[in-house]
Amino acid sequence: MLRRNFLNLCRAAGLGLAAPIGMDSILRGDEAKKAETAGYPGPYYVVFNASGGWDTTYLMDPKGVEGINRLYQQGEILTAGSHRFAPTANHIEKGMSNENFFAKYGNELRTLNGLDLSVNNHTPCARYMATGKLDSTNFPTFPALVAACHGADAPLAFLTFGNYSATGNLVPMSRVPYLQSLNLLAKADFVEGNERAPYHDPFVSDRIEKALQEQFDARVSSIRLPRVERSQSMLYSAQVNSKALQRVVPFIPKQQAGERLAQQADIALASFKAGVCISANLSIGQFDSHNNNDTDQMKLIPEFLAGIDYVLKRAADLQIREKLVVVIQSEMGRTPTYNNGNGKDHWSINSIMFLGPGIGGNRVIGATDEKQQLTPVDAKTLTTNDQAGVRIRPEHIHDALRRLAGIAEHPFSKQFPLLVPDGEGLSELWAG
Repeated sequence: MLRRNFLNLCRAAGLGLAAPIGMDSILRGDEAKKAETAGYPGPYYVVFNASGGWDTTYLMDPKGVEGINRLYQQGEILTAGSHRFAPTANHIEKGMSNENFFAKYGNELRTLNGLDLSVNNHTPCARYMATGKLDSTNFPTFPALVAACHGADAPLAFLTFGNYSATGNLVPMSRVPYLQSLNLLAKADFVEGNERAPYHDPFVSDRIEKALQEQFDARVSSIRLPRVERSQSMLYSAQVNSKALQRVVPFIPKQQAGERLAQQADIALASFKAGVCISANLSIGQFDSHNNNDTDQMKLIPEFLAGIDYVLKRAADLQIREKLVVVIQSEMGRTPTYNNGNGKDHWSINSIMFLGPGIGGNRVIGATDEKQQLTPVDAKTLTTNDQAGVRIRPEHIHDALRRLAGIAEHPFSKQFPLLVPDGEGLSELWAG
C-alpha cells in the first residue's frame, strides 16, 4: 500500500474529490508539491454562528421599553465607546457577560444593527446570512468562497462545524469533529498516529513521493479532458497533502477543551497556524427560544461570547491574532413581544458584528427603533436616513466582505454575483 490509503483519509476529513468545470485554480502537480513546505500565511477567516436565532435586545441592540425584554429597564442600558448593550452580568451563571465582552473588544468591534432578512424561517435565513443570496441554493458561504479563492490547495481549506455550509462546488468541505480526529489526520503516515511506528522508513517514503510525482506527470501529459486532468490533480494533491498536515501536530492542545466553541476553535486555530486552513465555520445551537426566552438566551449568549473570547485569546497565544478576521452572526433575531410560553418567535430584523484586520473598531452602523423596526442607512455615509437610505440586506454585507478579503474580482466570486444595485454598495463599511 502506497502510504496510508489517502482516500480513507479524505473520507475521514469530509474531503471530496470532485471539482466543477472551469475551476482553473485547482492544484497542478508542481503546486501540490509546494504545499508540503509552504503553508497559507493568512489572513484567516472565522464565522461564529449562534444557530437558532439570537435575541439582539439582550446583546448589541438593547431595548428597555414597551416590554420588549423583562430583565432590564431603559435606564440600565450600558455603553462602551460607541456601543450600547444590554446589562447581563447580574443575570448569568457562567460564561462572559456583555459588560466584559464590550469592555474588552469594543474598541475593535464593528456592529451593524437593523439588517433586513425579508423572511423569518430558519433555512432561508441561515442560507441568506451565510451566502448573501436568498433565492438560490447554489451559492457558497463566505468562508467557503474565500477558502476557494485564497487556498483551495490547502488540505483543510474550509473547516465547518455545522450551520449552513454550502461550498458551491468550489472547495471541499472539511469536517474534523474532535482533536483526536485532527491528530490522526496529521499523523496519517504512522500506525494509529503513533510517531514511533511509521508505515515506511524515510528513504522509502521519499521513493514513494518520487514515484507518485512521475506517475502524475505521465498521466497528466497524456490527458486531454479538463475534468479528468483536474481529478488527477486533486488525487495527487490528496496524496502529498498528508505531509502538509503533519505541520499541525505541534499546535494540537494536549487536552480537549470543555466548552463547545472552544473545542471547535482548537481544531481550527491549530490548522490556521499550520497553514493548512483558510476559513472556519464555528457554530453552537439551541438559540431558538420559543419558550422561556430570557432563561435560554442568558445561558447561550454568555457561552457564545466566552467562545469568541477563547478564540481571540488562543489566537494571540499562537501569534495569529492580528491575522484573524471574525464575523459574529445568527440567522435571525427574536420578536419584540413574548408569546404565551414566555418565549419569543422568529424576527426578520437582525444584527451582525465584525472585528479583525482592515475593520475599523468602536463603530455602530444602522439602528432599530423602539418597536425593533429597522432604520434605513445612507450607503455612502453609513448614517441613518429614513427618507433616502438603503435597507441593508445580507447581500450588501457579503459584497463588502468580498472586497475586504480581496476576492471581489476573483472568477469564483463573479461566478456567484450578488447583484447589489448601483449606488448601494457599502464602500466605507470597514473604514475607521
